[in-house]
Amino acid sequence: MSSSVFHSSDGENPRRDASLGGGNSLLDRGVGALFDALVACPWSAHTGDHRLTLKSLRVLRASRPLYTPEERARRDATPWTLVQGILAPIQFIAFGISFVLVLRYLWTGEGAAAATLSILIKTALLYLIMVTGAVWEKVVFGRYLFAPAFFWEDVFSMVVLALHTAYLATVLAGWGTPAEQMAIALAAYAAYVVNAAQFVWKLRQARLEGDKTAQSPPDGVPA
Repeated sequence: MSSSVFHSSDGENPRRDASLGGGNSLLDRGVGALFDALVACPWSAHTGDHRLTLKSLRVLRASRPLYTPEERARRDATPWTLVQGILAPIQFIAFGISFVLVLRYLWTGEGAAAATLSILIKTALLYLIMVTGAVWEKVVFGRYLFAPAFFWEDVFSMVVLALHTAYLATVLAGWGTPAEQMAIALAAYAAYVVNAAQFVWKLRQARLEGDKTAQSPPDGVPA
């Protein structure tokens, strides 16, 4: 723990600084503790307080590109990028088919088995893309989840995963009617659409950054 937690360099009250100071609020400390539990510090020789806070995340997102040159090279070299590129549209197609089948059942009362099977297939694809996506993030960014470049996308992915898992639990345990179960599935699908839009936006950002990098002259060469 950093000694600055106990000693104030300018004589001010450290308790007041902890409650009001930027990056040391209760919410920031909670986020930092969560990161400490999920992500090990990547700098083995690092000393002091290394926790990420909401303020530091905002600074990182504003100051750094989506990919550093090294991260972009790892992204382009790893086969997990192709795996994600294949699984993402497959999952979206499964979502579209399942969404129609669920609406059909809720509207007509027919096709419960087909709608349920389609949701289970969509859920299995989600689990698969979550696992492979975590591996991809580890290869590219050095951590399985919550890399600063994709922090909020990963946070919302946890919401999507929780809702799909809740649906799966109700089916396996026999809780609720099929209509109530599919209402949970629709909530999961709504969250999935938002999450997919987040990743599409990041894909657009990555392409724009790639175009900008390709158009910029090499170091030492005048524009």
